[in-house]
Amino acid sequence: MNKVYASARDALLDIVRDGQTIAVGGFGLCGIPEALIDALRDSGASQLTCISNNAGIDNVGLGKLLATRQIRKMIASYVGENKEFERQYLAGELEIEFTPQGTLAEKLRAGGSGIPAFFTATGVGTMIAEGKETREFDGQTYVMERSLVPDVSLVKAMVADKSGNLIFNKTARNFNPNVAMAGKITVAEVEKIVEVGELDPDQIHLPGIFIHRIVLNATPEKRIEQRTTRPA
Repeated sequence: MNKVYASARDALLDIVRDGQTIAVGGFGLCGIPEALIDALRDSGASQLTCISNNAGIDNVGLGKLLATRQIRKMIASYVGENKEFERQYLAGELEIEFTPQGTLAEKLRAGGSGIPAFFTATGVGTMIAEGKETREFDGQTYVMERSLVPDVSLVKAMVADKSGNLIFNKTARNFNPNVAMAGKITVAEVEKIVEVGELDPDQIHLPGIFIHRIVLNATPEKRIEQRTTRPA
């Protein structure tokens, strides 16, 4: 089975449709699949529900899809760096399901592990728990959270072999493994593709069983979200 596609456009062409739920890896601008996000924007798919830690910044990352109004709903834990995200939400133009960051990670991991729901203490007694089942274990109250299984997952890694085994680059790993596991179809954007057997099995971060398609982007832009420097 050939998992390597010639371009991001080709990799998404027959799997992306209006109204889908799409999960995207990354944390801010770190570890985002830049070429796949551009291809998703160019596909014209609309009414999307996007699952991601946040929506990038204005006109960068998922901010590009906010600008084109392709996102109907965001499932995210943070919105603070994107003014258009904030504007659309406050204007009632964008639905947001705020999810605590650790809960969001576990929703994706559980979805990828075949676990339909789990109990957590996070959010008990707050708006997060409204309308959800609660249960007591060992004298403490927990809220039940449903896992997430997106139609398509888009992730970024540093290296892949042709079977889809992935190695991530330091903190760019962030949400990417969980997003990859959860997707019904997962597309990985990578900076380097090697032959099967070239990767040390002990160095592989995510096995290729979770990856259905691979796209090479050897020269990603890798923007810096907030540059902090000391005086010269």
